[in-house]
Amino acid sequence: MQDALIAQAQAWLAEDPDAETREELARLIDAGDHAELAARFSGTLQFGTAGLRGELGAGPMRMNRSVVIRAAAGLAAYLRRNGQDGGLVVIGYDARHKSADFARDTAAVMTGAGLRAALLPRPLPTPVLAFAIRHLGAVAGVEVTASHNPPRDNGYKVYLGDGSQIVPPADADIAAEIAAVPSLTAVPRPTEGWEVLDDSVLEAYLARTDAVLAPGSPRTARTVYTAMHGVGRDVLLAAFARAGFPEPVLVAEQADPDPDFPTVAFPNPEEPGAMDLAFAKARETGPDLVIANDPDADRCAVAVRDGEDWRMLRGDEVGALLAAHLVRRGATGTFAESIVSSSLLGRIAGKAGLRHVETLTGFKWIARAPGLRYGYEEALGYCVDPDGVRDKDGITAALLITELASELKEDGRTLLDLLDDLAVEHGLHATDQLSVRVQDLSLIAAAMRRLREQPPARLGGLPVTRSEDLTRGTDTLPPTDGLRYTLDGARVIVRPSGTEPKLKCYLEVVVPVAAHADLPTARARATDLLASIKRDLAAAAGI
Repeated sequence: MQDALIAQAQAWLAEDPDAETREELARLIDAGDHAELAARFSGTLQFGTAGLRGELGAGPMRMNRSVVIRAAAGLAAYLRRNGQDGGLVVIGYDARHKSADFARDTAAVMTGAGLRAALLPRPLPTPVLAFAIRHLGAVAGVEVTASHNPPRDNGYKVYLGDGSQIVPPADADIAAEIAAVPSLTAVPRPTEGWEVLDDSVLEAYLARTDAVLAPGSPRTARTVYTAMHGVGRDVLLAAFARAGFPEPVLVAEQADPDPDFPTVAFPNPEEPGAMDLAFAKARETGPDLVIANDPDADRCAVAVRDGEDWRMLRGDEVGALLAAHLVRRGATGTFAESIVSSSLLGRIAGKAGLRHVETLTGFKWIARAPGLRYGYEEALGYCVDPDGVRDKDGITAALLITELASELKEDGRTLLDLLDDLAVEHGLHATDQLSVRVQDLSLIAAAMRRLREQPPARLGGLPVTRSEDLTRGTDTLPPTDGLRYTLDGARVIVRPSGTEPKLKCYLEVVVPVAAHADLPTARARATDLLASIKRDLAAAAGI
């Protein structure tokens, strides 16, 4: 068994084009580290609807140049099999370790396969890549990024020519083509022949960002901004300057791209401590709001002064604020969200006479809602210009929320005041999340199995009126690994994360509110309900 493992590792080593991972793998082989080799060669990193994402390192279960070249070859074969021979593939990348290498390898493979390849000129936000696909008439796009994952990770996100991320069955078809690649030596990789784009694509994207704002709207709100060590700073500053907003005050320690993310444990604005430096800068400078992008700038976090200090708004709160803003501006079309996002969007859309659609989690689904005008998901993702970027976009979302804050400021009001108005109009929709990160993925499977075999009858003292296993699909949703519980005045969804080793449970309670004076009581009731539901759910899942 160990001899076969060593032989497998040596065969991989012989093909590896990267000196760094060759040296890493050779050390493991020479040391006879069978446990680590078994972990690296226990299978292959699976290509799915999020593309690829995983820890950097040598071997088929890690992100490395060998894995990326195979993925690119599989994608090229899929495109050619679907009549796209000679079509353009545009490739973007973030500032993580190896991102530029993976992007260049992808360009080489596409060129060698008879497709045309174009690289974005430097590390840029993911929404610029999503925009470029449609702007340039590409047949596909690739973004090399691990978004807000830890620094040791990288990833590979695939879009087709409509500018949306892949969905089934394309993911399985591409995975089959990847599996069919016989060896790296069979993949032509010329050293030239692709195009490196100039800044004209970025300029076209920035020109498009103007369209999300109303002509003549107030542009007075002052912001503190953090790029979270990612690639958002220069593009966001350019967009804000074009729009005529005050120049954002930067969180200097997090302004420059840095693949090691030295000031945060996880480069995700939602993680505890990630916004501490931004809040410190806000206390020092007194802005109207704080804005953060994640490292590839497709997500947007917003924080506001609440009493004596600053707090992050939940993604659902920002989602409702943007929706209300667009409705007031006369937006028409479909308002879409993922099933784990707040039901408040449906209330807002319904009152405005607009179509409301719920999709599976992820913008690969939200972006495909027919007639989409606005889409969001609770994980800080907002699509406010679907004709320009058919994906979440942290730059245009930042512009739109700052416009809203400016309009409210002109009236002596804040984002929190508007949230209060929405609560009185539609009921207080309070959301929370129970998220459990694991080392052993079998714990997630065990929790899901336990909930399926012994579904809870009550949570937080409320009876469960409906229990759905989403693996069977519904009238409006394709099958997915998830559970949905409907309670009297509450809702719970449990699902494994698609991008991280987490079990995620999404909770929402809705408390009627008769008048603004009743809001403190309603909030206290909602907080108690969420805490008791979370406690009962954790016990039921055995987590």
